[in-house]
Amino acid sequence: MGGMATHLITGAGSGIGAAVAARLHARGDDLVLLARDAGRARQLTDRYPGARALVGDLADPDRLSWAFSKQAMPERIDSLLHIAGIVDLGPVGELRPKTWHQQLNVNLIAPAEVTRLLLPTLRASRASVVFVNSGAGLHTYAEWGAYSAAKHGLKALADALRAEERENGIRVTSVYPGRTATPMQAKVHSQEGKEYDPSTWMDPDSVATTVLMAVDLPRDAEIDDLTVRPGR
Repeated sequence: MGGMATHLITGAGSGIGAAVAARLHARGDDLVLLARDAGRARQLTDRYPGARALVGDLADPDRLSWAFSKQAMPERIDSLLHIAGIVDLGPVGELRPKTWHQQLNVNLIAPAEVTRLLLPTLRASRASVVFVNSGAGLHTYAEWGAYSAAKHGLKALADALRAEERENGIRVTSVYPGRTATPMQAKVHSQEGKEYDPSTWMDPDSVATTVLMAVDLPRDAEIDDLTVRPGR
């Protein structure tokens, strides 16, 4: 393999995940990109020549173990970057269990399961694990209940993992971006009934810079929590 390090990335198809993947690919690192199906896998490996795809649907965490067992898994992972996420707004009075399950599955249970399945490899590599959380993982607002509950849960997952795996040399960082100019943000604005102007919000590449900072930090230090907000 050509690169210095191997990174497994979820959510590399768009937004912050795509920005992180592009930066790591450009510097010659090895990428393993999680894709929900074979078609998506081909799109990702075409976009990042030399990258490998791992197929598994985060919307169905119960089947991830089976999916991974049918594929060649990376022998080394220097960083696991949880960046995939979905959002669906609505008041508690109207959100049905289906919407809760969808957001908890993709935003919380799947990251926990992917981490569990890769943990022996992560321990062997003394890897960094980065959870791209959200400002909604620290505070919540009207109509953000389900998404925010999942992201508050993701903070707890990261904090527990850090406490459990520190002795194994695994570093765990949560990044809490404010509003970022991504397809998810466009959807949020449309659900809020607001005009979307991407120039008002952070560029995904600015958030990618904070993710890379956590990954590249010398081994004598660890960033636990990092909040990054629009600067204008």
